[in-house]
Amino acid sequence: MPTTAVPAARADLLAGLAGLRAEVRDFLREERAAGGYTPRADAWLAGWDEAFSRRLAERGWVGMTLPEAYGGHGRSPLERHAVTEELLAAGAPVAAHWIADRQIGPSLLRHGTEEQRQRYLPGIAAGTCYFGIGMSEPDSGSDLASVRTRGTRTEGGWLVSGTKVWTSGAHHAHAFFVLARTSPVEEGGSRHAGLSQFLVPLDSPGVAIHPIRLLTGEHHFNEVVLDDVFVPDAMVLGTIGDGWRQVTSELAFERSGPERFLSTYPLLAALAGALAQRGDGRGRRELGGLLARLAALREMSLQVAATLAAGGSAEVQAAMVKDLGTRFEGDVADVARNLLDAEPDPTSADPLTRLLAQAILHTPGFTIRGGTNEILRGVVARSVGLR
Repeated sequence: MPTTAVPAARADLLAGLAGLRAEVRDFLREERAAGGYTPRADAWLAGWDEAFSRRLAERGWVGMTLPEAYGGHGRSPLERHAVTEELLAAGAPVAAHWIADRQIGPSLLRHGTEEQRQRYLPGIAAGTCYFGIGMSEPDSGSDLASVRTRGTRTEGGWLVSGTKVWTSGAHHAHAFFVLARTSPVEEGGSRHAGLSQFLVPLDSPGVAIHPIRLLTGEHHFNEVVLDDVFVPDAMVLGTIGDGWRQVTSELAFERSGPERFLSTYPLLAALAGALAQRGDGRGRRELGGLLARLAALREMSLQVAATLAAGGSAEVQAAMVKDLGTRFEGDVADVARNLLDAEPDPTSADPLTRLLAQAILHTPGFTIRGGTNEILRGVVARSVGLR
């Protein structure tokens, strides 16, 4: 990943990560040479490879910011950011551990019990424990306050019933976080009240998982149906009724990372190489515009990472990164399609035409997953008093 312009103090910090970046690049070069993986677009969703995740974990590149007491490595968010950028830029298959490492671990540290941390964090850090997210629902989309999944009190715990959609990796994952309503909305009251989160193992009785296939025929998303799934009190995440505050803080991790603007970076790099080889100057303006936007997005993402590391709130800034970043990802595919004299082909042996096809076919999901752009713009508008 190239170094883009950042303020001097931040640049000094980033310069100190050069050795770590070189180490990751050497590892990735060796992996590719050995046939360990083939670079692809949108690899953080589509590249599920549990053996690769374990190899990363053996080098200390999964669970980097988790405390050593839980099997983590106690490293800084900027170090994790550097490793993440290199993996995404290389199109590495990181989907297996991605959600668990990105937001489940930090959420367990912030809201989980010691029992929950001991149960899950060591496996997350080892690259052997995988998670999904149970937020979105049919007919609800990004409007999380409208969830209809319900948690009903029963002896020793809760019975949870409802349907979650767009649950990435649920057919492989061990567990997922479920947002559910545990008390009704009072007349004139806030829809954000009465929501709670539960830790639900995906092999629990009453859980059914159905595939939602992409245009490519690939299976990453799922519909997860919960039919009176018993969740013991020990698997409540945080505090009953405090789910909205918890989930919005979790969304900052989900929406602000470099995966929100680097899903099509392998295509962007290949496009730059192809234009340079052509040598006729065509596309320089378009490529320069994309690189300028990338530089700005990278700085925004780094700022959110620093804010979260300091324990601050960054929901609005994260929404901006996700909105601007996912539109950028789609624009990379559009620019490449207009500039390249090649037909996209997902089965091609040519990396450029294959990456182009992957980017085009995955683009419809970019501005939906993690919150639609319309919802994100509403978050930003409310923050400045426009709604």
